[in-house]
Amino acid sequence: MAFGLLNTVLEKSETLLGSDHASVVSMNLFVALLCACIVLGHLLEETRWMNESITALIIGSCTGIVILLISGGKSSRILVFSEDLFFIYLLPPIIFNAGFQVKKKQFFRNFMTIMLFGAIGTLISFAIISLGAMHFFEKMNIGDLTISDYLAIGAIFSATDSVCTLQVLNKDETPLLYSLVFGEGVVNDATSVVLFNAIQRFDLTHINSTIVLEFAGNFFSLFILSTALGVAAGLLSAFTIKKLYFGKIKHSTDREVALMMLIAYLSYMLAELFHLSSILTVFFCGITMSHYTWHNVTDKSKVTTKHTFAALSFLAEIFIFLYVGMDALDIEKWDVVRNSPGQSIGVSAILLGLILLGRAAFVFPLSFLSNLTKSSPDEKIDWKKQVTIWWAGLMRGAVSMALAYNQFTTSGHTKLLGNAIMITSTITVVLFSTVVFGLLTKPLVKHLQPPSKKPSTPTSSFHEPLLNGDGSYIENHEPLHRTQGQSDYILEQITLRLFLSTPSRAIHHYWRSFDNAVMRRIFGGRGVSEVVPGSPIDTSVRQLWTEDVENKEQYAEP
Repeated sequence: MAFGLLNTVLEKSETLLGSDHASVVSMNLFVALLCACIVLGHLLEETRWMNESITALIIGSCTGIVILLISGGKSSRILVFSEDLFFIYLLPPIIFNAGFQVKKKQFFRNFMTIMLFGAIGTLISFAIISLGAMHFFEKMNIGDLTISDYLAIGAIFSATDSVCTLQVLNKDETPLLYSLVFGEGVVNDATSVVLFNAIQRFDLTHINSTIVLEFAGNFFSLFILSTALGVAAGLLSAFTIKKLYFGKIKHSTDREVALMMLIAYLSYMLAELFHLSSILTVFFCGITMSHYTWHNVTDKSKVTTKHTFAALSFLAEIFIFLYVGMDALDIEKWDVVRNSPGQSIGVSAILLGLILLGRAAFVFPLSFLSNLTKSSPDEKIDWKKQVTIWWAGLMRGAVSMALAYNQFTTSGHTKLLGNAIMITSTITVVLFSTVVFGLLTKPLVKHLQPPSKKPSTPTSSFHEPLLNGDGSYIENHEPLHRTQGQSDYILEQITLRLFLSTPSRAIHHYWRSFDNAVMRRIFGGRGVSEVVPGSPIDTSVRQLWTEDVENKEQYAEP
């Protein structure tokens, strides 16, 4: 009996060791593919057509074909897709870095237009795709899809992926367009996920006015609470770092960076815990940290955080597209629909048509409404910008994939015809839109938004450039003069000069006044807190002073 027990233990140990070895092999292969994507993406960076996303997608698809051939048609992937892996580990660094690196002045100057496109526009696209899918799919008899499934389809295919367009646009030459595309992309993802979660939470089999009102109330409360949680987490990090390190000679870059990363991730997980929109939470946490916390840390921490967050976001994006390309050839899903390929192709074509229609149905009308509220021609969205915004939202990516897996699979597997058709159609739409539309993005954007021939003045990598109302650099600004012990140094010499010379709207003006008088004095930031020798703010002041003098000497500014 003892011998039999020992034999069983040995067999289980061999199985576990074999499983561990397979996992090690899979991770080695995946890391090697990530390295290949980075190298090839760098080599193809200057080409007219390719970018990192398309490169990763193509490499993933080619790898899936090789694995499919080696395994004898049994499998095409080395990792099992999990929406938990996507939402818990891969999405947070991407969204946080988007908020952390955002040009806040342009973002909030166009905030109403961004919300118009990102929230109202997504709802319009959601309604068109849901109604269109319900109208066409019921006639195609693709399976037993419920009203919740049709609404989920609307939310899934309303989630855009504007990475390809953002890689082409120049944020310095077209600040308005870049701000609109970038901001709408983040708000769109958040809106789609909130819609999707609300659809799963409510029983929509018997819709009445009460359920509609509850649905709308839940939707807007999620938006408000999620944003508030993100801002609170960012303020907490700013206050903590300001109190821990203010006025001290020695600083710990490791602790500062680690604390910022952990609080940002904590905000995301708290949003998940309380069933809020974690995307909105971590995005506004990133904006708040860049506005307050980042100015309270040392110069070493500033450089480290900037590049660390960007590198994590970049790796997460490449990881996602690489796996999407590999999972596109998963034989299990295609086996279920191989007897009805016409239905699968038809569903994909209908979804692509609805995406095009839903996008056009709100971009052009809402642009017209937005232009009615603009007085300056530079702030208006002309037809070339409208076409660029419309095109930027045609690509579908990892968010659509993750939501589709969540709705139509169980742990990444499905045997039902209707669910399998929706998964394969989602894969087809993501591949087609990313590769075909993505390949055409660069020449289209270059044609609609030709690069300016006017050379731009280099700006510091640490500080935001001084911008006029149209996004151009402020010229002929006078030299900075610093007196010892002047606590409002940067506020008086830069902030007030910048915003008084370029008048803003009333809301922005009052917010800046409140921010300078109250918020920055409590939570830190550039230009208000008392300058203590050796503190991060003192170092920032001296760095800004040095850069200003060097720039004037180099470019002979008057």
